[in-house]
Amino acid sequence: MKGNVLIIEDEQELADLIALYLEKDGISVSHSLNAEQGLSLIKKQSFDLVTLDINLPGMDGFEFLQAFRQQHTIPVVIVSAREADEDIIMGLGIGADEYVCKPFNPKVLVARIRAMLRRNSPATGSRRIFQFRDFEIDLDGFILKKNAERMALSVKEFEILSFLIENAGKPFTPDEIYNSIWGNIYGDTTTVGVYIQRLRKKIEEDPVKPDILETIHGKGYRFNNDLIHRSST
Repeated sequence: MKGNVLIIEDEQELADLIALYLEKDGISVSHSLNAEQGLSLIKKQSFDLVTLDINLPGMDGFEFLQAFRQQHTIPVVIVSAREADEDIIMGLGIGADEYVCKPFNPKVLVARIRAMLRRNSPATGSRRIFQFRDFEIDLDGFILKKNAERMALSVKEFEILSFLIENAGKPFTPDEIYNSIWGNIYGDTTTVGVYIQRLRKKIEEDPVKPDILETIHGKGYRFNNDLIHRSST
């Protein structure tokens, strides 16, 4: 599995351990001891994924993630000793795609990173493309555009939007969405609501009165089937 991963971690020994397992898997690795250096490296190099500690000197991981998500859509895996529910929800809510608590099994972390790199790799052949309102979404290319300009979505935001679009018109409960997207990794379905709100802020004319990602009381969320058009290329 090819790929280029940036590790932002102030514990050198832990960063070396992660790098060792990733490099054994054929993945290229760069390391930053702090968030500021990480942002500088990202301006100079192209990365496919970032692993991010929260407790960093200077700018912390949450601040890094907020700045990073303004310009970048590549996957971010938080690797942190902070395991409180509010930290996990916060991290996922502002743009992380996975949250791994320390201590962890390096082999499991590498397996998750490998899976995310595989999902985020460019697709070839026929693409499934949908249009709705001023948007066009390429499900295979992981691309969402508004008026021909590409929009920044995290991997999980894109996966939820893709899932609802592919099943447009059918409502899904938070549990059903969570099981499909996360596979019961964390066990907190309130995360789904966080991501739905983030998506609504990006695609709805009025996030308070959504008519694209609808709430069907007692049944969950659905994508408004009347708005969508499909074309395969």
